[in-house]
Amino acid sequence: MNILIQDADESLLPQIQQIEQQSFSVPWTETMLRMQLDKNSHIFLTARMDGETVGYGGLMYVLDEGYISNIAVAAPWRRCGIADTLLRELIARSRAIFLSFLTLEVRVGNAAAIALYEKHGFRTVGRRKDYYERPREDALLMTLRLDE
Repeated sequence: MNILIQDADESLLPQIQQIEQQSFSVPWTETMLRMQLDKNSHIFLTARMDGETVGYGGLMYVLDEGYISNIAVAAPWRRCGIADTLLRELIARSRAIFLSFLTLEVRVGNAAAIALYEKHGFRTVGRRKDYYERPREDALLMTLRLDE
């Protein structure tokens, strides 16, 4: 499987929006996704196969702090290593711009995502009560130190 990771651009937003809607119970709007294209404070990547966008990942940063906003993969392509590839690239690019750490929230019930983040060295550092809606669920706050 040949996965091409590239920077997202305006032309890919409809495909990204479609993945967003099928992945999250409270999806971001296209306007919110468009804001991720700001290269001065965001890294916004797509995973493409045979010209089709099959996943995306976003990261916001300020100074030396990074926050992973979303990683999502189209339903037919889940469990194929695409999220792993996106996360590896987000981490590599974070190191390249000298971020000290990355943080994220993940649903406590999302065992697959938690396992992925732990595989890459993220550790649970907190819990946000009732953070998610539809269904209401706590979030684990996970962090990866890049400066150690």
